[in-house]
Amino acid sequence: MKKKFGRRVKDISGMMQLNCDIRTTRQESYLFASPKFDVTNLMEYLEKRKKNGDHITFFQAFLVALGKTFYNRPVLNRFVKNRRIYEHPDVTFAFVAKVAFDDKSEEMMIQCRIEPNDNIDTISKKVTAKVEKIRESAKNVEKKGANNAMDVLAKLPNIIRVPVVGFFKWLDKIGYLPDFLADDNIYYSSLILSNLGSFKFDAIHHNINEFGISSGLATLGEIRDEEVIIDGKKQIRKRFELGANYDERATDGFYLIKSLNLLQYIFDHPEMLEEDASKKIEMK
Repeated sequence: MKKKFGRRVKDISGMMQLNCDIRTTRQESYLFASPKFDVTNLMEYLEKRKKNGDHITFFQAFLVALGKTFYNRPVLNRFVKNRRIYEHPDVTFAFVAKVAFDDKSEEMMIQCRIEPNDNIDTISKKVTAKVEKIRESAKNVEKKGANNAMDVLAKLPNIIRVPVVGFFKWLDKIGYLPDFLADDNIYYSSLILSNLGSFKFDAIHHNINEFGISSGLATLGEIRDEEVIIDGKKQIRKRFELGANYDERATDGFYLIKSLNLLQYIFDHPEMLEEDASKKIEMK
């Protein structure tokens, strides 16, 4: 067992600290955003890579673009726990994947860590390997970490399960959740993601749990052809909506908006995805 909190951020303004004291929960601190992103250039880039034999999905490319944004905008990687602000020790995104595409299939939690030297090629291989591993067999999935722990806990009778879960919630609060519950736990990530576009659905806003150390949750809507006006001329562009909820105590609205602008800049220049995730970006 080891302490799961990251580095405590002490150089904060009085307003930020008072925000943590006044709004003591994430439920009170929602910051909503529903930007639409133009991914025309990105989809053209992925199509070219596909012709060269590289089968990289939009979601994999999105993970890399988001990772670059987090490395360039490090305040995004903060979270609040017990009225204190911390910084995650790494950049990790989490999502839930179905073992099979049907209503009754199991769901598995997956964490994807974006290393400083990762790029679109390394992340594509990393994500593909993780997803394929849990889909090897719809009937016999090897579960580890939080995925396995949830099944074990769920089988306990109420009189045992409820206090046990309460004990683990307390360990989470003080920062000493056991590894077997934190590993692959979506709530122990920089950001939780849900790709609703894969189900031909629009983005939605989803609540953030008090459990864990994730400051935000974002859903991706379906990519659609939309008519827009550029320089006075009508054009058909590929766009998708992002439904984001963020803890404003960790990241204020102005910082979030500038970060979303950077994300769009990366989509406009998809060749940047081939560079290290931690490389500094100078917007022109």
